[in-house]
Amino acid sequence: MQRSLIRLFRVLPLGVLYGCMALVIPFYMLSGKGFRASFDFYRKRLGYGPVKSFFHVYANEFAFGQVVLDRFAAYAGRKFDLEVPRMDLFRDLCAGEGGFIQLSSHAGNYEMIGYSLVSPKRINALVFGGETETVMRNRALLFDETNVRMVPVSEDMSHIFTLNNALADGEIASLPGDRVFGSQKTVSCPFFGAPAAFPAGPFTLAVQREVPVLLVFAMKEGRRKYKVLLERLPEPEAASKQERIQSLARSYAAALEAVVRRYPHQWYNFYDFWK
Repeated sequence: MQRSLIRLFRVLPLGVLYGCMALVIPFYMLSGKGFRASFDFYRKRLGYGPVKSFFHVYANEFAFGQVVLDRFAAYAGRKFDLEVPRMDLFRDLCAGEGGFIQLSSHAGNYEMIGYSLVSPKRINALVFGGETETVMRNRALLFDETNVRMVPVSEDMSHIFTLNNALADGEIASLPGDRVFGSQKTVSCPFFGAPAAFPAGPFTLAVQREVPVLLVFAMKEGRRKYKVLLERLPEPEAASKQERIQSLARSYAAALEAVVRRYPHQWYNFYDFWK
């Protein structure tokens, strides 16, 4: 199926496949997978009415489908335009000898950056290890061209040691800050008016290695256009290690909330984040 989709993108315009996807989204919504969590987000966190929340769930599902299709379009050789207004933040960090953390989220299409922009430092990107062989193979082909190495999430948490070693070698560790991968260690942060649990791992790693943290969001702004938002997290001034971890996590949560409020359909969270 996935190989056929890649072949389709070699002959059909993006808009045609977007249109086909739009027709099947209502059936996907009726299946109930992730619907309640998305509906509650718009209803409870953004304060929309029931009908408006329903249509925002549809828009969220449609945006997510576009992200998935864009990835397969990239596998088929399609090119996307990336606007990076503050590229100097990335270049300045790459110019230094030390490593740094590139923190992403499940907002927008962060993977598209790794398909399009060549990094002068090697990026060690944490990825879900359960993807299909087709996805992993095509990812690897594109990442090889942009100096990105995949680090699959492992049950024994050995991926943390791989990222730690990459930072020690002056490379970039890239991982999301809004998902807990196996670890039960979390940090509670205010998020859309209520406490939410964020993974402690990325912020603990930054504090332990004493490295900068750069936030990166790739938000879709057109059929073939993405805008890459870069923001460097302020270095925490707190004295204790735990306070510095908490400070970084809160700064990240505030930045993520600002991006999601600006692009309310492009945060792909399909479970109860506040549970």
